[in-house]
Amino acid sequence: MWKYREQLNYYERLRRSLYEVLRDALERKLMKVALVDSFNNFRINGLDYCFLDKSQLRPKSKKMEKESKLVNTFLVIFCEGTVSPELKNYIRFFPENSVVKKNLEYLADISLYKRFHQNLKHFDSPGFLNLIDELINIDYALLIQQDPTIKKKNRYSLTHFHAKIDWPIADAAENLAKWLKYIQNNLYEHGDKTARILQNKLFEYYGCHYSVGGRRTAGLIAAQLLRKLDFISTVFVSSSESRSMYKYSERGVSKFFLVQLMEDNVKSLAQQEQMNIDTFKSTYLYPADSFFIGISEASYSYTTYSRPPENGKQRKLKPAYNWLRLRNEFLHPHINALHASPINYNWVSSASDS
Repeated sequence: MWKYREQLNYYERLRRSLYEVLRDALERKLMKVALVDSFNNFRINGLDYCFLDKSQLRPKSKKMEKESKLVNTFLVIFCEGTVSPELKNYIRFFPENSVVKKNLEYLADISLYKRFHQNLKHFDSPGFLNLIDELINIDYALLIQQDPTIKKKNRYSLTHFHAKIDWPIADAAENLAKWLKYIQNNLYEHGDKTARILQNKLFEYYGCHYSVGGRRTAGLIAAQLLRKLDFISTVFVSSSESRSMYKYSERGVSKFFLVQLMEDNVKSLAQQEQMNIDTFKSTYLYPADSFFIGISEASYSYTTYSRPPENGKQRKLKPAYNWLRLRNEFLHPHINALHASPINYNWVSSASDS
C-alpha cells in the first residue's frame, strides 16, 4: 500500500514532488488528445459531436453510446516507482514491447522510429510528449515509470507500449473486497450471488457500470492491481463509448468530458469569475461553430460502504448503497493557460436537471 507524503523521507518526498509535476503535464496533454482533438476530428469530418448528458456522469450510470473511430482512445499508466517484475504476469511488459528502436520499426503508421533515440523516451526530453502522441493509439497500455536503469536519480521514462492488462476480474474484486472487509478468505465464501455482486461493485468503485467495454475494464483492473505496490500510480483511460477520460489515482476517481457553452453561459461564468468575457474565452474555452467547448471534470469520493471500516471488523455487504458520490466539479483552463486555475462549474449536479 502506498504511503502518504507525511510518511515519506526527504528523498521520497522529492520523488513525489517530481512525479506530481510531471503527472500534471501529462494530464494536460491527455485531456487535449482525448477531448479537444477528438471533437476536432468530428468537425473535420463534417459530423456532429455527441456531448454527454448529465445522467452519464452520475454514479452507477449504465447508458451506452455508439463507439466512433473519431474518438482518440488510450490507456496510459504512470507509476511513481518501478513496477515489480512479480507483476509481469498481470501487466505484461517484456523486452519485446519495450520502447526501443528495433521494436518500434514493426508498428504500422509510426514514423517516429526513423528519428528515434534513447533519450526521446525520457520525460525530461523535449520530444517526450510527441512520442506519447505517436504511440497513444496502439492497443493496450503505455507504461511510464521510474527509469529502472538509474538508481541514484529520479528520472521517468516511457518504458513499454502494448502492455496488456491480464489480471482476472474475480481476483481484482476479491482483493478489493478483502481490503473493505466484506470477505475474509475468498470471493465465493458467501456464495455465488455475493461474489457476482462484489464483482459488479468493483466496477462501481471505479466509476463504471459492470457492462463497460474492454479498455475501461483494463484500466480499472490496472488501478486495483497497482494498489499492491508501495508507491502511487495514476491510470488514464480514454473511452470512445463514454466520450470521456477517466483518471484513477490516490485521490480517487475523476471523469473529464467536454461541455457545450452558448454565449449566455459564457457571459454568466465570466461575470461569476469577475473576468472580461474575451479573457475568459481565451483562458477557459475553445471556439466551435456557434458555441464554445470547455473541459470539465467531475471528481468522486467514496462513501462509508466503500472505505475500510474504522473498527477493522468484517461486515456484511449491502448492495443497494452507493459506493461513490459526486464530490466536486471543475471547468479546466485552456491547456496553454498555465497561469489560470480550474473554476467551480456545477454542471452535473445542477438542480434543473436533477
